[in-house]
Amino acid sequence: MPAPILNQRDLDFFLYEVFDVTKLTERERYADHNRETFDGAIETAKTIAEKVFMPIRHKVDANEPTFDGEQVHLIPEIKPALDAVFEAGLSAPTTDYEVGGMQLPPIVASIANAYLTAVAGMTIGYVSLTHANCNLIEAHGSKAQIDRWVTPMREGRFAGTMAMTEPGAGSGLADLTTTAERQDDGSYRISGNKIFISGGDHSLNDNIIHLVLARVKGAPKGIRGISLFIVPKLLVDGTRNDVALSGLFHKMGGRGHTSCALNFGENGGAIGELVGEEHKGLSYMFHMMNEARIMVGMMAATTALTGYQYSLDYAKERPQGRLLSCKDPAAAPVNIIEHPDVKRMLLTQKAYGEGAFALCLFALQLSDDEKTAPTPEQREQAHTLLDFLTPIIKSWPSEYGPKANDLAIQVLGGHGYINEHPVEMFFRDNRLNAIHEGTTGIQSLDLLGRKVPMNDFAGYTATLKAMLQTCKLAATDEQLASNAVELGAAVHRLKETTTQVLTATKSQNIDLVFSNSVCYLEMFGHVVIAWMWLKQGIVANNALKESPHEDDVKFYKGKLQALRFFFNVELPKTEHWARLVSTVDSSSFDMQNDWF
Repeated sequence: MPAPILNQRDLDFFLYEVFDVTKLTERERYADHNRETFDGAIETAKTIAEKVFMPIRHKVDANEPTFDGEQVHLIPEIKPALDAVFEAGLSAPTTDYEVGGMQLPPIVASIANAYLTAVAGMTIGYVSLTHANCNLIEAHGSKAQIDRWVTPMREGRFAGTMAMTEPGAGSGLADLTTTAERQDDGSYRISGNKIFISGGDHSLNDNIIHLVLARVKGAPKGIRGISLFIVPKLLVDGTRNDVALSGLFHKMGGRGHTSCALNFGENGGAIGELVGEEHKGLSYMFHMMNEARIMVGMMAATTALTGYQYSLDYAKERPQGRLLSCKDPAAAPVNIIEHPDVKRMLLTQKAYGEGAFALCLFALQLSDDEKTAPTPEQREQAHTLLDFLTPIIKSWPSEYGPKANDLAIQVLGGHGYINEHPVEMFFRDNRLNAIHEGTTGIQSLDLLGRKVPMNDFAGYTATLKAMLQTCKLAATDEQLASNAVELGAAVHRLKETTTQVLTATKSQNIDLVFSNSVCYLEMFGHVVIAWMWLKQGIVANNALKESPHEDDVKFYKGKLQALRFFFNVELPKTEHWARLVSTVDSSSFDMQNDWF
């Protein structure tokens, strides 16, 4: 029997116990919904994952896109699989009924999408990036632009991308050189080169709508001079715009999703439409980027969980060796899940994957609350927390998700390294997430240098306060009181470290002080994941007091053991990171270029 894609019991735990999503039906936007409609959407996604994407998963991975100089070729099975997602209404399930959406809460839609992501991997990116593209244009574009471009994207006829990265600028958007020249008719002519454009060219849709960052001629240098443009592959009359594919990148994972180098304006300039106002393009693009960062974190967490499920199933069924305590060579081999080190690897995967998943679901709940929570104060609080936590939401799952997948390979041993089993593919797919939408280093600079002090430390203070409130709640439970003390101490250490490192910026070389910013991000991320585990622990321990069914007893005890593991094994690592950050350790900074 094949391994489960994801643990449905765990998904139900998150939805209906930790986040209690049925309460959302009290909000006007979700009044038509109930648990039955939520479960129906999730079950539909699960069915598509199992029956449509699972049979082609290996073939997609083994046959990456090709370019013959004129056209991009994908295996033919991809289009009907993606069409099934649109036909089921799962391409944009959170959008309004009026535009064909289901008006599902983001947290419910994310669980449905998790099934698709777990099997389709980055191939589902054709759908999710298009959805994010639509959201940006709806938020910042004109009604005419929405009618012209968003409507066919919502219908699945057009696809959407984001085109930011350039060969010479990379992540340094301030240095982008793509130009835009105003025309008498109000349009612009776009010229420049973009690379690593996911879904940048293919023949899955009738048209591809690129959201392109460019600098209007005469605009100021730096990020303040960047504008945003809609640049379609095909113009409204069906003629080809001046957008050309110069080549495909060959990736170690995520092979179903094209990654492209695009040339804009080889023959006079690609025709583009300005979104909003000139020079405000980067702020508009952050609408899509922040959505994509949560999406990347969710993808990383989901891929970690599906690798865990596969290796767990394998470990339960694979007999090999005997325990050290067994002295009888004639005794039957035990299933490898009995071996202590295999238990350690499985529990580490569980701690990483379920901790990261909880964080991403928390983020999606916040993204909903900032729009639909009952009071302005609740909406503002949700916005403050989400804005602050986004660098961690993106980076922690994308760093520790691949670590979980690496352990899944190790659990299978030699079988994990060959492509007859999918765990090596999960690792390859997941590895890109630490690079997507801002590397871990960039996220760490954003967290320490911008998000912490921003708005007089509002997000930072709100996050610490929320964690301590959970500690206070857990302290009333005898089983969790010691964990509450440990998390409280970690929050205090985090606060002290933050004060010390920001104080150091006033008297020491800023490059030196921030050379340990990734350690700060790791420390903060681990404290936040411990918080997510304590939240789960409170729910699990309360449920155990209600004398649940035997299977549920095992499930809740598994949650509490994973909590104990994370607090005993992972949380103490924050002490080491705190020391490096607070003392402004210069080990890496002092290394000279010609010493390497």
